[in-house]
Amino acid sequence: MNTEWPTTVEEFLKVDLDEWTRRIVARHFHPETGSPFWLARRAKLPFDPLSITTYAELERFGPFPMDEMTSCDPRDLVPLANPRPLTGQIWDSGGTTGTPKRLYYTEALMAEREVWREYADHAAGFEDGKVWLNAMPTGPHFAGTPPITAARAGKAFVYGIDMDPRWVKRMLRQGRPADAREYTDHILEQIVEVLSTREVDYLATSPALMQALCRQHPTALKDVRGVRMSGTQITPRMFQEYRDVVGEDFIILRRYGNTMADAGMGLGVEEDGEILPYRTAYPFTTMRIVDPDDWRSPVEDGVYGQVCVTVLHPDHFLPNMLERDEALRRPIEGWPVDGVANVRPLIRTRASAPEGIY
Repeated sequence: MNTEWPTTVEEFLKVDLDEWTRRIVARHFHPETGSPFWLARRAKLPFDPLSITTYAELERFGPFPMDEMTSCDPRDLVPLANPRPLTGQIWDSGGTTGTPKRLYYTEALMAEREVWREYADHAAGFEDGKVWLNAMPTGPHFAGTPPITAARAGKAFVYGIDMDPRWVKRMLRQGRPADAREYTDHILEQIVEVLSTREVDYLATSPALMQALCRQHPTALKDVRGVRMSGTQITPRMFQEYRDVVGEDFIILRRYGNTMADAGMGLGVEEDGEILPYRTAYPFTTMRIVDPDDWRSPVEDGVYGQVCVTVLHPDHFLPNMLERDEALRRPIEGWPVDGVANVRPLIRTRASAPEGIY
């Protein structure tokens, strides 16, 4: 990790967001060492990006062109200040709405995501050196990497399964719910086989698979001590359903995000489980909750709106990504920026973008 930038949670939370915005924009638009993606667009912008002085001014970029993430070279998003050639893996989105979007993670970006993962895990009560079952998407999907990264760092022992989340979504889009259920059963069988034959402390999975496991194989979780769930939605009703099966001493950690952005960490619940809040991975990720019909207009606290995510990282600049999710705007005490709560699919996209098992 580059020591010119903050490297610990304590340093992250002290960052002034306006100053950070200026640093990130200047890095990505540097005429010689900026990112090819943004340098190619500089002349087309109706303003000088280097005139940006505050976070609020990022609205001038407009909504990020998400459709271009399906065709652009992911390396072009990384500043030329990072020596070429770049090496490593390209990560895919789930492809819920069509062709997958692809992103390249630098070593620094991977390291900072890991700092926030450890922070959230330890705050929730997970311990290092334990045994995990990683029941998350595999292959090109970044969602399944945290347990593996922890294992490589000598902090976990990990079992895994095979999972292709796109297959279930394809079955649902084609009106084949029986085939989707059969594939879900195939995933559950893999999970139950490991849990019934191995000593496993913690489970990493999606909210939908955790719900299916609680309903169809509740006793499989009897010796597990906690679950980390990553994905785009979990409702208060689902959360209570988990609690009814696993009990109050079982650790339940929620994470909201996707391949483009490590958007939020769920630490605790509020109002008897009716509010499930998330904090952002500040300052690298910020979230605004906006009017779906006017993305520049934020909603009031406690009101549902569309999630608008901005990534401000030395190696990635992705301003104003309008997600296919909605959430409550939720100020988080002691946090530099607003959080969100009770994330769910945006009403206008629910029918066309099935979630499936992830």
